[in-house]
Amino acid sequence: MTARTKILPSDIIDPAEYARTRVARRRELAARKRLRRVEVGPSITFYFENYDTMWHQVHEMLHIERGGEPQIADELEAYNPLIPQGAELVATFMIEIDDEIRRKRVLAGLGGIEDAAFFRIGDWTVRGTPEADTDRTTAEGKASSVQFVHFPFTPSQIAAFRTPDAQVVLGLSHPNYSHMAVLPDAVRAELAGDFV
Repeated sequence: MTARTKILPSDIIDPAEYARTRVARRRELAARKRLRRVEVGPSITFYFENYDTMWHQVHEMLHIERGGEPQIADELEAYNPLIPQGAELVATFMIEIDDEIRRKRVLAGLGGIEDAAFFRIGDWTVRGTPEADTDRTTAEGKASSVQFVHFPFTPSQIAAFRTPDAQVVLGLSHPNYSHMAVLPDAVRAELAGDFV
């Protein structure tokens, strides 16, 4: 099955149908999303997006905000850029610190972290590229707690990533946050499905 790379207006289902099937759809997607989640260090979690996660997000926004037909174009414009385009992985990563005072202090020292994400597969390093919709580090050097990053892969890197039992490392190389995590094989296999 080929991965889908764009949500079309025709993919949007009737709000009443979505409301009726929402609980079952959320439960079904939750099982898959567990395989698309990677913790890197003590405070950052990567959530890898694809057509299915973004389709669900668009429908959730339509369900919650009830903006009707006029809202659809805005949601597609916001979420379609986060769907992998065949030779990339796309992630939302969140800096998750419950204590507000500590969170402010940590974020103040993480400016530019959106440029620090990488994958390592064998001898290859795939550097993340931040989503270009807005600057996620302030002029004062404070990072946003939510970041969006694209990882562009070459065909050889995709082949290596798809290799069963390949060691794939996801990391951040920021001076104030340098951590790595090895992807479990089930996570690697799930994410490999995002490549066309």
